[in-house]
Amino acid sequence: MSIPLLLGLGIIYYQYTTLTAQELQNIKSIFKKADYFYIYLSLFIALFGFWSRAYRWKYALNHLGYQTHFKNDLMTVCVSYLVNLTIPRSGEISRAALLKKYEDVPFDKAFGTIVAERIVDLIVFFLFVILGFALQFNKLYNFIFSKISLQNIVILLVVGVVLFILFILIWIYAEWNIIQKLKRKLSGLVEGMMSILKMKDKWKYIFHSFLIWFSYLLMFYVTIFALPETKNIGFDVVVMGFIFGSLAIGFTNGGLGAYPLSIAKILMLYGISNDVGTAFGWLIWTSQTLLTICVGLISYILLPLLNKK
Repeated sequence: MSIPLLLGLGIIYYQYTTLTAQELQNIKSIFKKADYFYIYLSLFIALFGFWSRAYRWKYALNHLGYQTHFKNDLMTVCVSYLVNLTIPRSGEISRAALLKKYEDVPFDKAFGTIVAERIVDLIVFFLFVILGFALQFNKLYNFIFSKISLQNIVILLVVGVVLFILFILIWIYAEWNIIQKLKRKLSGLVEGMMSILKMKDKWKYIFHSFLIWFSYLLMFYVTIFALPETKNIGFDVVVMGFIFGSLAIGFTNGGLGAYPLSIAKILMLYGISNDVGTAFGWLIWTSQTLLTICVGLISYILLPLLNKK
């Protein structure tokens, strides 16, 4: 059993044991009265995000000289989402392996395009983080200073700066084998990023990169209308929930346990009760996870059937 899975199960246990009997009853009633039209709408938007990710991948593969079938690109993307539910980031390996099997694209080259994708995704996500913190600067500022004293914040900043300088000095001057290996890997990632700038359809690639993350944000946004308690929250709150929800997904098995907990904690900062925030988080996570499982399994079954030749 992997560490992220254990972490997710531990979070579920913590969340369940800290909820009162009344809160658990409220969560059940919230599930029953939710407007599932908006949940289904979010699932449709999620499918659009899958399509856009597969379409973006074609540009990188075409740049390397491989003309793949879009159906295979799309189905391998869907399978990779499913595999990521088991071990975080393992889906990238399965995606490259499946493309090697069904399109004969060398594993290392396919995997290189996927790594480049992840770097681009990280940059786009970082832009969302900047936007969210800019929109909620006063709220976060007051929250941080209410929980941590100014003296402790100064100490953390000093320690952070010292560690950063130490890291830079080690990176530049150290001859350790692990540092040299990291430098070689980093140079490969930089090369992969530069290949995006050199590709013929780079602007289409960049457009789809933003479109993918816009679809992620939109599918989160429409779900607020599923509950009367959340339908009036502002877009700035939605962005913050989206950011912390995405971080939860990245550090656990598809956000198992961590996603509902992070959503509940963020919404509590804006006056949403813990039971409503918890129910809202579980609504989103459960629906999106079921979609990932269904689409991933269907794609895994169809891949050999549609590629018999």
